[in-house]
Amino acid sequence: MAIQNFDIIVVGGGAAGFFSAINIAEKNPKLSVAILERGLELLGKVKISGGGRCNVTHACFEPSELVKFYPRGEKELRGPFQQFNPTHTIEWFKNHGVNLKTEADGRMFPVSNTSQTIIDCFLHYAQKLKIQILTQQSVQNIQKIETDWQLSTQNQQFICKKLVITTGSNPKMWEMIQSLGHKIVEPAPSLFTFSVEKKNSITELSGISSAVSLQVTGTKLQTEGNLLITHKGFSGPAVLKLSAWGASILADKNYQFQLKINWLTNEVSLNQAIEEIQKIKNNLLKKNIGTQPQFKFPQRLWDYFLETAQINPEKKWADISKKETQLLAETLTQNTHNIVSKNTFKEEFVTAGGIDLKEVNFKTMQSKIHDTLYFAGETLNIDAVTGGFNFQNAWTTGYILADKI
Repeated sequence: MAIQNFDIIVVGGGAAGFFSAINIAEKNPKLSVAILERGLELLGKVKISGGGRCNVTHACFEPSELVKFYPRGEKELRGPFQQFNPTHTIEWFKNHGVNLKTEADGRMFPVSNTSQTIIDCFLHYAQKLKIQILTQQSVQNIQKIETDWQLSTQNQQFICKKLVITTGSNPKMWEMIQSLGHKIVEPAPSLFTFSVEKKNSITELSGISSAVSLQVTGTKLQTEGNLLITHKGFSGPAVLKLSAWGASILADKNYQFQLKINWLTNEVSLNQAIEEIQKIKNNLLKKNIGTQPQFKFPQRLWDYFLETAQINPEKKWADISKKETQLLAETLTQNTHNIVSKNTFKEEFVTAGGIDLKEVNFKTMQSKIHDTLYFAGETLNIDAVTGGFNFQNAWTTGYILADKI
């Protein structure tokens, strides 16, 4: 079996792998660089990201604000984001022939509106820089032999001076990294939606969205934002954020827990809701409680609140009892639902877990155990909420290791 030698091998032909390899080759033109990809297809996640448009990054340019979108990696990425953040990402892609645009929600895409633009950019520069791209090379074994790394695939052997691993959430690769002495934080899905019991009538309100506060009862997990009711349960930014920050906790609960919704957000407590309802009652004494939704809720959602509080919608506000006022206030601020399982969110497949961040030098992205081993992207225990932040982690960590390798 012939052995191929390279100065640097990047394992993983995804976003972090290509970005690392291209930047390494640009900064070190005399070094031989190769990318090993286990499959036939390159940049698969880039292709489907953002509905096929590739959500390259997010228009959040202040590092101290940017890190807040990372449930895992917030502290570690503060320094790296000073060196390479969305401002640098925009400039990098512009210098490589790709202009980005910002949408109303802050997400950034190529002006072309297709992920193929990013793929073509990476493939063009990889070819231009003479980076060897070797597909169908699933790494089976990694060994340190004196000062070199030896990698074995199904049909090939490779030797390199420095090794870069950018294989994302790959359990097989994590096992090999573990065998090299690294600790792996147990993986768990992140960015998922919640399913309720089938008998829950709230699913009949599918499509309704509202600003809420959410809390997982019995834990400190809570968040605010828009909640979207679906035909299976709950989605929307608030749910996705809660799933990301609570990835490990909710996995431990086997995705079965009680979710408390404050439909008036945390700005309004139970007692304040009672006071507000009393004021509404005084102003609308002769009106039917069901004919005019309050707190700017849609009619269907208001009907649901009245049904949950067991209040006849044809009842006059003047006839609402103290007990009914209490029940309505509780429904608005302490509405609880049993979550029975999780569901995937669109095409997102983000995983919490990976290489323990304490074992990586974030000034260089070097392993603290092997100084010729480097990591980038989601193979590390770093993940973010949706919106281009996971790609930004790939660009930042890939750029830093290329700068220091």
